Order: sequence, then structure tokens, then C-alpha cells
Amino acid sequence: MADYILESRVWLARARTEVFAFFATTENLVLLTPPSFRLEIVAGPRALSTSAVLDLRLSWLGVPVRWRAFIREWDPPYRFVDVQVRGPYARWEHRHRFLEEHGGTWVEDRVTYRLPLGPLGRAAHALLVRRQIAGMWRYRTARLGELVGPVSSPAG
Repeated sequence: MADYILESRVWLARARTEVFAFFATTENLVLLTPPSFRLEIVAGPRALSTSAVLDLRLSWLGVPVRWRAFIREWDPPYRFVDVQVRGPYARWEHRHRFLEEHGGTWVEDRVTYRLPLGPLGRAAHALLVRRQIAGMWRYRTARLGELVGPVSSPAG
């Protein structure tokens, strides 16, 4: 089964070290996730680092889901990669990059994911999951503007 890819690029009018520090603080993951997911951090460090493990609990369409994420790559304040080691996806790899430009920071995300269950997973993606992830990213971008922002286009 083929992987799906979501790519996002948003510019924040803040220094890279500040933006990276925001993303490295685990409790901010909850702030960037739509409330409908009822995300909770069950266990994990207050700040991410190499080989950190986060145990999460969330709700998907009212169904409780457990998720374990592992920080596979850590290169502050430039990038980090988290991967799902247990959870609802057959694959979930989220690459974060932070690039300074025009007095602010580009936050680039590349999420590579795959659903389980073959044809049923592909149908679920087409009918629901693709839109749900896109909505989650719109929410995340809006929250970044509120919490870190402002989100805008760089002057230049």
C-alpha cells in the first residue's frame, strides 16, 4: 500500500530558536491539536530531546486511541523527526524543519503516513482521514498564529 504525504510550510515572525523551543515543549502539542481529539500526554518528558518517548491518549470519532511517539532525529534548532511506534497508523513519520529567513522562521512539515487494513484503509483515507488530517493542519496553523505568530508571508 502506498504512503500518503502531507507537506506544509508556514512563516512565523519569530526567531528560529524561539519557534524551535515552542515545538520542543511537549505540552504545546496539546495546544496545537483540535479539542475534538481530546489529546492527553500520558507519559513523557516536558521537553523533547534525542530518543524521547511520548505516550499519548486521544479520541478519534469517539474511539479511544493510544499513541506512542519516538524522537528518532534531534538537531536543535534546525530540525527533528518523530515517528509513531504504536498507534492507529501503519506508518507515521513527521519531519519538522525550521529555517530562518527575513527576520522570521519557516516551519516546514513533511508527514509520511500509511493506514492499516489495505483496501479498507485506502477507502477510509479517501472518505474521511485525508480531510481530517487537512483540518488538523489548518487548526494547527491558526493556533501557531495565535500562540507563536504572527503567521504571515515574509517581506522581501
